[in-house]
Amino acid sequence: MDWYNKLKIKWDIKSDFSLILILIVFAITGSGSLVVAEPILNYFNFTEKTVNPYVYYPLRIILIFPIYQILILIVGAVFGQFNFFWQFEKKMLSKLGFARFFKK
Repeated sequence: MDWYNKLKIKWDIKSDFSLILILIVFAITGSGSLVVAEPILNYFNFTEKTVNPYVYYPLRIILIFPIYQILILIVGAVFGQFNFFWQFEKKMLSKLGFARFFKK
């Protein structure tokens, strides 16, 4: 069994088209969160030239995380995959200790 079918089984995805859309959303969101984080840091004058790299890069990584969480839901909704990504987010954030926010 190839990786493609393994993902479909793991994520309980019925169609190949849905899986392709989900992979596209992951790609767009990953790149988009990097693009969005830079102007936000620049607005507050946190650049590689003005801030120590040992402060700049951890700060950028910390900023990218919530941007990614928001963008994945927005881009997922645009591609018609909001339900998948909402479940994905709840599962991931629950594993990170935010389960109390998603109680049934």
